[in-house]
Amino acid sequence: MVASVVSDKPVLVGVIGGSGLYKLDNLTPVPSEVPAQANIAALKSLGVQVIVAFSAVGSLREEIAPGDFVIPNGIIDRTKGIRPSTYFQNIGVVAHAMFGDAFENDLLTFLKPLVKKVLDEHPEGQVRMHSEKTVVCMEGPQFSTRAESEMYRAWGGDIINMSVLPEAKLAREAEISYAMICTSTDYDCWRVSEEPVTVAEVVKTLHKNASTAKLVTISILDHLHEALASDSLKLNAKGSMEYSIITKKEALPAKSKEMLSYILPEYFSA
Repeated sequence: MVASVVSDKPVLVGVIGGSGLYKLDNLTPVPSEVPAQANIAALKSLGVQVIVAFSAVGSLREEIAPGDFVIPNGIIDRTKGIRPSTYFQNIGVVAHAMFGDAFENDLLTFLKPLVKKVLDEHPEGQVRMHSEKTVVCMEGPQFSTRAESEMYRAWGGDIINMSVLPEAKLAREAEISYAMICTSTDYDCWRVSEEPVTVAEVVKTLHKNASTAKLVTISILDHLHEALASDSLKLNAKGSMEYSIITKKEALPAKSKEMLSYILPEYFSA
């Protein structure tokens, strides 16, 4: 995974990419071999207001074929708490972030037509895009069992990945708007076909998707940056934590206050 930011303008947009999205023109990489907490905190310290994450996913639906793009609007959490998903743990501070809408809806509304336009005009032919879908996030690194895959389908899951959490939760706590653009590499193990999918086929799709994802990223970033810079894109993440922190400021441990001033300077700066 690599986090990048537009380098020749004020830093308003961050990109978190994996599965081939490691190098993009006009973007400056931020070190990626760090925990998700540090990644999100680093982007917040740079002034990032929006994160667009890219992820390779498995498809849980027949209509979402390998090579298709998906912009999800919901998350089912199947992680096990191995990766820290909050900044408010073991620091003497109680806070409850709203997470009913796991992604920033106004950001999704802004991004969908931009992404669709790029995919419709793809030089190698139109690429299909799906929206209003639910992503299941599992812990990994192993993939699902067939029984689990069928269960996720019954629950309403449409795609599955291993990275949207804790990223989306940490971004919400840091008041950064978050959206994810997914690329389907294969059908998850629920789909039993006469010709089993080979690793070689998955890798081939992965590389093709990564190339298209780069094209999407380069095409949408300027539009997104300008909308933020002109204040024409109104987002809900900013200010969302103001009433989520239950512990009174005067009761906060000094060390915790210092740490939180890095994540939420609006409320905890000295």
